[in-house]
Parts: sequence; structure tokens; C-alpha cells
Amino acid sequence: MTYKRGDRIALVHTTDPHTDLTEGDLGTVRRYNANLSQLSVDWDNGSTLSMLLDDGDEVRPA
Repeated sequence: MTYKRGDRIALVHTTDPHTDLTEGDLGTVRRYNANLSQLSVDWDNGSTLSMLLDDGDEVRPA
């Protein structure tokens, strides 16, 4: 899937054990690097955790 700045997404799963994000949390795409499969997100809870889509992180359109 291709993401663009401003797209709204919801978290499905993250492999980061140190985040407070939980399934269903919403965020706005800041940047998508297709070469790295890295999705930079401004989460509604204030987090800026990036999603590493090739490393097990999963999101869906909100």
C-alpha cells in the first residue's frame, strides 16, 4: 500500500515493547519512505513513533 502525507491510519500491531500505543490508536501520516517501508506518524496521543512495516508493524486506513 502507498501512504501520503495527511492520510489517517489506525494501529493494528507494533513490535515496539516500549510504546504506550495500543491497537486502534489513530494517527496522521507525516511521511512514507517506500524504500525502507517506514511510515512516520503523528499519533493523536502525542507520540511520533514511526512504523517499520517490513519488521512487523501493521496499520490500516482509519
